[in-house]
Amino acid sequence: MDLRKYNIYFHTHTISGIIIAALLYVIFFAGSFSFFRDDITAWQKGRSAVSGKIDADYNFLMDSLARNYNLRGRDFGFYLLRQGHGTYLNMSSSKDTTISKPRKEAPARGRGRRGGDSDSAYFLYHFTDKKPVTYTEGYDMGEFLYRLHFLAQLNQVPIRIGTPFGYLLAGIVSFLFLFALITGLLLHWDKIVSNFFIFRPWSKWKTVWTDMHTALGVIGFPFQFVFAVTGIVLIVNFVLISPFTRLLYNGDQEKVYEELEYNIPMKAEYSYRPLAGSFNLNAFVSHWQNQWGENPVTRINIINYLDSSMQVLVTSKPDPAESFAGSGYALVDVASGKVLQQKSPVSNTRYIDRVKSVLYHLHFGDFGGKPLRIVFFLLGLTGCLVIISGIVIWLVARDKTATPRHKRVFNFWASNFFLAACLSMLPVTAFTFIMIKALDEVNQSVIYDVYFYSWLILGIFLMAWRNLPLMNKITLGLSAALCLGVPLANGFCGGLWMWDTYIRHEWDIFFIDALFLALSAVCGFALWRVKRDARPFKIIG
Repeated sequence: MDLRKYNIYFHTHTISGIIIAALLYVIFFAGSFSFFRDDITAWQKGRSAVSGKIDADYNFLMDSLARNYNLRGRDFGFYLLRQGHGTYLNMSSSKDTTISKPRKEAPARGRGRRGGDSDSAYFLYHFTDKKPVTYTEGYDMGEFLYRLHFLAQLNQVPIRIGTPFGYLLAGIVSFLFLFALITGLLLHWDKIVSNFFIFRPWSKWKTVWTDMHTALGVIGFPFQFVFAVTGIVLIVNFVLISPFTRLLYNGDQEKVYEELEYNIPMKAEYSYRPLAGSFNLNAFVSHWQNQWGENPVTRINIINYLDSSMQVLVTSKPDPAESFAGSGYALVDVASGKVLQQKSPVSNTRYIDRVKSVLYHLHFGDFGGKPLRIVFFLLGLTGCLVIISGIVIWLVARDKTATPRHKRVFNFWASNFFLAACLSMLPVTAFTFIMIKALDEVNQSVIYDVYFYSWLILGIFLMAWRNLPLMNKITLGLSAALCLGVPLANGFCGGLWMWDTYIRHEWDIFFIDALFLALSAVCGFALWRVKRDARPFKIIG
């Protein structure tokens, strides 16, 4: 490789990498735990979602709503949780102008996360509890980490740029990460085979970090490349689709999403004529679930409820073990019983189904069961190690006596900030898990306060030491202790000891305890090795 190309690749890789280092670490770290989102939810609720069959009683839910609302003429959207133990329900205000307002205040009534007027509602409903809660009340650590991995919390920053700020920032980070990946591969292309087999843990620190960065970067490249590409498409798809919308669909965005089968059109004018007879939603869903076998129903949409123009749409995603790609739906006119549109989730798979399914399954790792998610989790943490080693390499390479002091000081404080923000995430995450078991009431506000304030305090504390090796030892020690505290908190505060969940086959709850126990052991071993073998390392502060 000639020197000019090398310099281009080197500077592009370095600059793009260091700009996004801290945010990319947050995305990888939170994303790695998001592979176990449902397990985390079960752990926090203290209620396993895999130990027994869950009875999804939609009729009971609708009857409960009818005690507080006149349901005639409303639209409903059921967004079922992945393991089927609950649903988000979005209820519109009624189209019937002749009916009265709600008779009394409902517990989960109001605007909710999705907005709406005072006669609409958006809430979370668990079929086991048979109790509606608002989105903020039902918010859990699994939801928090899942949304943190695409920086959704930053959407609350009051920056108005026509699109949610957090999503846009996550998309920009994904684009820059793709640049860093490709230029890093080109940078090491000539020696990619020889460098892959080189790891010198007993050499000087710069060599150790360089070997770690190169070896782990090469090992994790396919995984990281897939996540960069799929992340870009999933997060900023509206940017990618926008030019085609204007060029081919005259700006009709709804038409585009219909063609992509994200929205199945449901068009029926409200007739003001009541539906003859009653409607059994349980029987309706069971019928189509039996038609589709093991492929679960994922969404239910109803328009013009209890009107003669009422339509119901049920949507299904295929079980990845049966069909990797596909989607199914059935749109039914309730009064006549006529199936207006129908598509099997496992047959008649279109090209767009394959593209959407590949992007989704590769990003969420839901096609190989728990073993694959564990592999993805480990590869995600490998990406975190690549980021950490890259920050340290960048710092050491610029800490030279020939470099002006003010630049060396700036480089140190930039690295000090990045490393404090990154290394503190594991102990802060474990601490938040402990607190959500110890506190009597946990909601979105509590999780935000515990996580972000403890992150801020620990980050400032670590930066104040101005000592990177000590920062590493402190975070390893805190991580070992706090990760060990997670299964202990679940036992003491929740009464769910690991041996009890194991005996009862509550594998999702047991797995989270076992995961943090393993992380505690790894951090404890790493701390022991660092204390035993670490050599002096000093950089100007």
